[in-house]
Amino acid sequence: MLRRVRRRLIPFAFICYVVAYIDRVNVGFAARELQRDLGLSSAQYGIGAGLFFLGYCLFEIPSNLLLERVGARRWIARIMIGWGFVSVGTMFISDVTSFMTARVLLGIAEAGFFPGMVLYLTYWIPAADRARAGALFMMAAPVAVIVGAPLSEALLTLDGTLGLKGWQWLFLVEGLPAIVLGLQTLEVMTDRPDQARWLAPDDWRWLSATMAADRAAREALGHTSIRDSFASPHVWLLCAVFFLNSVVNYGMFLWLPRLLGDVTGTSGMTLSAITVLPFVASLAAMVLVGRHSDRTGERRLHVAACVGGTALGLVVAVLSQQHVWLLVLGFTIAQMGLRSFAAVFWAIPPQILGGRSAAAGIALINSIGNLGGFVGPTVIGFLHGLSGSYTGGLLALTTALVVEALLVIAIRLPPAPQLVTLPANITRDP
Repeated sequence: MLRRVRRRLIPFAFICYVVAYIDRVNVGFAARELQRDLGLSSAQYGIGAGLFFLGYCLFEIPSNLLLERVGARRWIARIMIGWGFVSVGTMFISDVTSFMTARVLLGIAEAGFFPGMVLYLTYWIPAADRARAGALFMMAAPVAVIVGAPLSEALLTLDGTLGLKGWQWLFLVEGLPAIVLGLQTLEVMTDRPDQARWLAPDDWRWLSATMAADRAAREALGHTSIRDSFASPHVWLLCAVFFLNSVVNYGMFLWLPRLLGDVTGTSGMTLSAITVLPFVASLAAMVLVGRHSDRTGERRLHVAACVGGTALGLVVAVLSQQHVWLLVLGFTIAQMGLRSFAAVFWAIPPQILGGRSAAAGIALINSIGNLGGFVGPTVIGFLHGLSGSYTGGLLALTTALVVEALLVIAIRLPPAPQLVTLPANITRDP
């Protein structure tokens, strides 16, 4: 029965997140062209790329609380249609100010999508199964790079077609799918199991009862109100962990195409092929780590191991900048750890939060954490502008990972959730 739920909801959520991630980071593929045409320095590009996360942070918590009130179906549709129009509108930027304004507006428009989807899955997926389900959903991030890199390079070659720059074609074509998918959300998504008439009556009744029991178990921990989530030291520790992870994630990614291009001397489709290799490898790692975490019921050490793997990969990259394939290997190891982190990490907040505190707490962790998406690219751009080298920036990211690993070890979680025993006439995976 849960397989039927996953087949209905996760593929669509996955596709939506692919589009979201492409629209969020496609500025990285157009970095060189934007710097040239808009007259951006490395520092200005880094700041502008990161400004997305300032707008994103401001509206995360209100967005998730509204989703809890009005329902995920309508609210996710509103978010997607809004960011689609902003992404398309980015094709009209003309200078530093409009570039930075567009990035802030895109962050505001997309605010609430990711934590909203994480919250939405807690309405449907029992706690013991969430790391694997989260991995399947969050595989969208590396897939977005695998798809987005060659697509973006192809769109950039349209430079001059119909009087538009290549990067204008990129924002136009890659922004439209969000609008279309936003409209489809109204048909595909169902707010709660008790509204799922695509399930047999016994199945949706069991799932509703199971999720109610799951919520009751979390509420027994005492974190059930918005005030509880804001006062919880566990929540703020998770904010700090995710902040440092976002510093590394976006600091690495929003500069990765430019860094690999500078080091390897490649461009176009050759560069996009090199860029996607680390993300292809991360797909298998995400599934394996998520499955193992669910099977063992352990979260904290899995997260710490992922952080350690990311740090190891960056150390290899720092030491291998004159050796192209060792550099790619370093980034591959780093991405395997970085992407596997996400699936297991996001199974932790619902384990300690219940009621409205889950909506507020998940949004708080994501919003505070994603401020690291502003810090990371800005630091890389600043240090690159000072030295003309990427070594200082990569070492700064490695230092952030060491601190993050120490914070993860400090997390204390309640006992791991157990698999629910199903009635004889209902199966988990028929």
